[in-house]
Amino acid sequence: MKFKALLLFSSMLAVAACGQRNDTGANAAMNDSSMTGTNMDTGNMATNDNMAMSPTSAQGFVNAAAASDKFEIESSKLANDAGASAATKAFAAKMISAHTASTAKLKSTTGGMTPPVTPDDTLTAEQQSTLDNLKTLKGADFDAAYKTAQVDAHTKTLDVLKAYSASGDTPALKTFADGLIPTVTAHLNMAKGLK
Repeated sequence: MKFKALLLFSSMLAVAACGQRNDTGANAAMNDSSMTGTNMDTGNMATNDNMAMSPTSAQGFVNAAAASDKFEIESSKLANDAGASAATKAFAAKMISAHTASTAKLKSTTGGMTPPVTPDDTLTAEQQSTLDNLKTLKGADFDAAYKTAQVDAHTKTLDVLKAYSASGDTPALKTFADGLIPTVTAHLNMAKGLK
């Protein structure tokens, strides 16, 4: 049960990052029809110590969000080199920008919290495994694996965002999660449409 909740939570955070943009925020990202999802394969997730916290705790949520952003940035950097389609490469560039902005927003949100909550972006074993697998792929094989990871991650992230929004223990983070639900929904639909 704890494992399943953590998997869902870390996926949610990956998608949460998709909603953050340097220019006009989550609404712009949601309305940008060229964005097509996030990068997370969620096949056999193992959690690190930081991810083992309840996804309804502030620290657990923040750690999952930070790790998801890091995963999105790193996997999207791979897509720039290994992807075959223009859509994959365009999406990857947007993910790097969106998740960099999301990390900044997360740090800003947590910066003044009492007690302090400090994001730990250590990747889960599953995220690292997916990243390692993506490093071995090129061209159409990469694009297919990337798309699968995006759809899986957005589906699970949406569930986690909804759960934290409803049951999280910190109002500011609940607001953060709630604000990302429409964006994650839009990104899930875009990820499904990646070709």
